[in-house]
Amino acid sequence: MATIQEPVVTELSSPTTTPSVAAEPALRQAQQTVSAGLGVWLRDLLISAGVSILIILFLYQPVRVEGTSMLPRLEDHDRLFINKFVYHITSIDRGDVVVFHYPRDPEKSYIKRVIALPGDRLRIDHGQVWVNGKALAENYVPDIYRDMRSYSETIIPDDSYFVMGDHRSISSDSREFGVVERDLIYGKAVFVYWPARDVGQVK
Repeated sequence: MATIQEPVVTELSSPTTTPSVAAEPALRQAQQTVSAGLGVWLRDLLISAGVSILIILFLYQPVRVEGTSMLPRLEDHDRLFINKFVYHITSIDRGDVVVFHYPRDPEKSYIKRVIALPGDRLRIDHGQVWVNGKALAENYVPDIYRDMRSYSETIIPDDSYFVMGDHRSISSDSREFGVVERDLIYGKAVFVYWPARDVGQVK
C-alpha cells in the first residue's frame, strides 16, 4: 500500500501569517481513493484467479507425457494441457492427438494420434497407411520414425477410432491393442507448457 505522509506546516516569519491547512481534506480524499482502488484491484484479482481455476478444472487438465511414442512433437516428461470439454461440442477428427483410457487397463492413460474414424476402411502396407483407398499423407511422422509394419484391411466399427503414435517404430497402438471406443477418449492435447523448448500448440 502507498504511504501518504502528514502535511508539513512551516512556521513563517510574519506573525500575521497563518499556515495553510487546506491540504488535509484533499489528502483524506486521496487516501480514500487509493483504498477504494486497492479494493477493486484485489476483487478483480480474486475473480480472475477463480475463473482461471474453473477453466482449468472443467475445461483443461494438465498432464505429463511418459514415454517417447509421440516423438518428435511430444517428448518424455513434457507437460501439456488437454481440453476435456471440446469433444462434448465437436467431433473427433482424423489427426487429433487424443488422451484416452487404455482399453486393456482403464486405470492407465495413453496419448496417440487419431488415424481412422468410425466407418473408415483402413489398411497399412509396409508402413504406408491407406484410408478409404487413399494413401494418408503424414507429415507429422519423420522418415527416421517410420517402420515397415503392415496391417490387414479392416473397417473401423461405429463409435471407435484407430490410433497410432507418431514414432511408429516403437509405438504400442491400435495395431496391437485394437481400436479405441469413443467413451474411452476423454481429452484432446492442445498445448505444451513445459519445458520451455517444447512450448507450443500440439498439432
